[in-house]
Amino acid sequence: MPRKSVTESLADENAAPGGVAAVDRALSLLAAFRDGDDALSLAELAERTRLYKSTVLRLLASLEHAGWITRLDSGRFAIGPAAARLNAVYAQGFSLDRVVMPVLRALVAATGESAAYHVRQGRDRLCLYRVDSPHPVRDHARVGDLLPLGKGAGGRVLVAFDPELAVWERRDRVHYARVRADGYEASVGDRHSEIAGISAPVFQPDGTLAAALTLTMPAHRYQERYVKDVLTAARNLGRRLP
Repeated sequence: MPRKSVTESLADENAAPGGVAAVDRALSLLAAFRDGDDALSLAELAERTRLYKSTVLRLLASLEHAGWITRLDSGRFAIGPAAARLNAVYAQGFSLDRVVMPVLRALVAATGESAAYHVRQGRDRLCLYRVDSPHPVRDHARVGDLLPLGKGAGGRVLVAFDPELAVWERRDRVHYARVRADGYEASVGDRHSEIAGISAPVFQPDGTLAAALTLTMPAHRYQERYVKDVLTAARNLGRRLP
């Protein structure tokens, strides 16, 4: 009988409902490659995925045949040309609003508050996308509004995580260091006395800051538990950017 692993593999822990286990495991091998990895050994792939080496080898054979993995002369494995081809197809058809808007809608559905996607524009931040809260009492910012950097949760996140804006930190170095350490900003009454906000940075796959994802609400409806929702949404959004 086949051995049963004492510890579940990453693919088994995060199996797609109704999906195919072998596909989940093959995809976990591709996901094992991280920034800076030119190639990985069989042992490294097995360790990162928590799969048996024999299983890894069988999956690698299929991935190599399809061009997703390349076996080097050294015996190590690298990402194959099929990944570059698919990335080019994705980039050509990429539409930011099709990626951002579903995340904002899901965040509003989970919290009942307004969600927005802010990008830096010079010394201001631009509200590029927004989904309003269903509550009649809410802040009334709109897509296209320019708001100041360094004010409000979204503005402070853009300052804290943009290296080009390091000079702004002189105004409050301790505060911005805390924002970076926490990974988000939560404030009540910073930009407007009656508005609260929670914001987290959205990073592109190469680590570059793309935007600030911000949840806003009347100060009396602020709830700290929304921090987790905002952080999760920002991470999910970052994974979908090209």
